[in-house]
Amino acid sequence: MPYIDFQHVTKMFGSFKALDDVTLGIDEGCFMTLLGPSGCGKTTLMRQLAGFSEPDKGDIYLNGKRVNGLPPYKRGTPLVFQEYALFPHMTVYENISYGLRLQKLDKAEVDERVNKMLDTFNLQGMEKRFPRELSGGQQQRVAFGRALIMGQEVLLLDEPLSNLDAKLRVEVRSELRQIQKRLGITVIYVTHDQDEALSMSDKIAVMRAGRIEQVGTPWEVYFRPRTHFIADFVGTVNFLDVDVVAAEQNSLTLNWGGLRFNIPQTGFNVGDKAELAVRPECISLAPLNGQIPEGAHVGEITFYSFLGRYIRYWVSINGQTLIVDDANPSLSGAIEGKVQLSFDQDKLHLLKKEN
Repeated sequence: MPYIDFQHVTKMFGSFKALDDVTLGIDEGCFMTLLGPSGCGKTTLMRQLAGFSEPDKGDIYLNGKRVNGLPPYKRGTPLVFQEYALFPHMTVYENISYGLRLQKLDKAEVDERVNKMLDTFNLQGMEKRFPRELSGGQQQRVAFGRALIMGQEVLLLDEPLSNLDAKLRVEVRSELRQIQKRLGITVIYVTHDQDEALSMSDKIAVMRAGRIEQVGTPWEVYFRPRTHFIADFVGTVNFLDVDVVAAEQNSLTLNWGGLRFNIPQTGFNVGDKAELAVRPECISLAPLNGQIPEGAHVGEITFYSFLGRYIRYWVSINGQTLIVDDANPSLSGAIEGKVQLSFDQDKLHLLKKEN
């Protein structure tokens, strides 16, 4: 049995079905991200585990124990919100030690455990400060320390970095991931930010309309999405309407308006109409100089945007405009005019055509 196990969980709010027969297993020590658009049910699912809401149907198990009906304080599943919820009249020390002091533990033990949290979250020397004297990132670290000081092995995070600026958000998520791996705790992380999900997770559960559409590693979700929705939601993608013209044991040959692709995929038959998911970084482009190399195709740049670490091009080809990302921009500027395009066919992914 998984360490955390949701079994056929359904939750209604009036006539609205927030969770629709959700089953999800999470292994011990896993960093699991619940990813999806607003209103898809990801926070509702987390709150079922935390005990702030109870499922109308289904069961939830933690380390083999059914937790339905248990109050939050008996579950050992602290939840950190995006607002931090620190006590403004308490110092860093008092905020972090709050739960221990409620248990009336010996001061020496409280000091030892607080110091461990201060060291873990790089808060040394700040124990006498109040929340108003801290940066957003420091406040967030205090919230993490307060959640983990009781010794819990599960941490629930509901969009905890959304109030931080972009650069600090990247720094804190990197620190959080390193701390999670060092402590070996199990984390469930709620976000609608695809970059956060891809960069931090062991597994991602993509949710939509109260259901889980796919569970997989970041690589599986990104390069092998199960549906059009997942491919479109997780990152940027081009969709090409193609026909399957040959199906071998381990590969498919596809036709896109006279252009051919050969991809290492199965599960389709000759004559099937499907859509090919092509990530912008899976296309390379170069100026059109003389003869076109075998396997390359001709297109024309209609627009580009310089984004620092890469240039994003919009390229017209075969009656469609494709987005192409060049991660090695030249110091002399962007490419313009007609170009030759090459596709990394091993990273292309075929999806069944949805009605």
